[in-house]
Amino acid sequence: MADRRALVTGAGGFIGHHLVRFLKDKGYWVRGVDIKEPEYEASSADEFYVLDLRVPESCDVAVKDIQDIYHLAADMGGIGYITSSHAGITLNNTKINVHMIDAARKFGAERFLFSSSACIYPQYLQRDADVTPLKEDDAFPADPEEGYGLEKLYMEKLCQYFTEDYGFETRVVRFHNVYGPLGTYDGGREKAPAAICRKVALSQDGGEIEIWGDGLQTRSFMHVDDCVEGIYRIMQSGYHLPLNLGTDELISVDGLVDLVSAIAGKRLIKRHDPSRPQGVRGRNSNNSRLREVLGWEPRIMLAEGLVPTYHWIAKELEAPAKAPLAAPAVAAE
Repeated sequence: MADRRALVTGAGGFIGHHLVRFLKDKGYWVRGVDIKEPEYEASSADEFYVLDLRVPESCDVAVKDIQDIYHLAADMGGIGYITSSHAGITLNNTKINVHMIDAARKFGAERFLFSSSACIYPQYLQRDADVTPLKEDDAFPADPEEGYGLEKLYMEKLCQYFTEDYGFETRVVRFHNVYGPLGTYDGGREKAPAAICRKVALSQDGGEIEIWGDGLQTRSFMHVDDCVEGIYRIMQSGYHLPLNLGTDELISVDGLVDLVSAIAGKRLIKRHDPSRPQGVRGRNSNNSRLREVLGWEPRIMLAEGLVPTYHWIAKELEAPAKAPLAAPAVAAE
């Protein structure tokens, strides 16, 4: 694929950084773009542009001479952030997404993949911890999470319209909670697995760990290695409609804490705070369509993927320069 040129937006972030490396290993020439450079290691991209994709001219620069666009750039974070910044998130991501897909078509890109989210799914289907796994067709009648979920759903439809009206090749991936090494673990935008790993690593054996909610809320979690492979497979497919990308291994937040504590060899007392944001009661991925389209689904079990994730975060926290910022406690997207 040495003659194939790919763009990864959000390449300074967690998934984008891993995706750049995955594509380079596949032989692609890769341009990375983000408003910031990667935090934990240098990008392996052939070119890395620091650009603000809310600005149309920046999108024009980003997409020039590119064939495959993996559009991951977004203003996002954990539940504490996405429930407190509806206006900013919606405005920023709408600008980024609209300008990017418009520039991609205008400059002749061949394929455009948009990273959506399970946050688009109706809240009325996620009120039970023992949730029925969510199918792609469940998105309507719509009742997405405010702000972040709503703007993701809007962009999914815009991708559909670009394909139907202009013949522009689009792909839509609905992520279900991604975790792994080299991801944000402090500062307020981290997701539940990273936040829990951080808090366990900083806790003394026999000490307390604070959890938002009662700990019974459930999610499924996908390792970043499975995520980037799934993204690539979906881009190679001819499938234009949204696809879930996640595992169907449902676990409670308390169960997640127990897994990480066991990896760390610590016994911790859970202290729950039901007054803090905790998101929907339950969320899980139905992978039937993913298996049908790709003949593949994520394979790394949570107990396996959390081991390198925990040890990477624990090692980061040992370095004085990596002392954690003041951050929210454990939460789930």
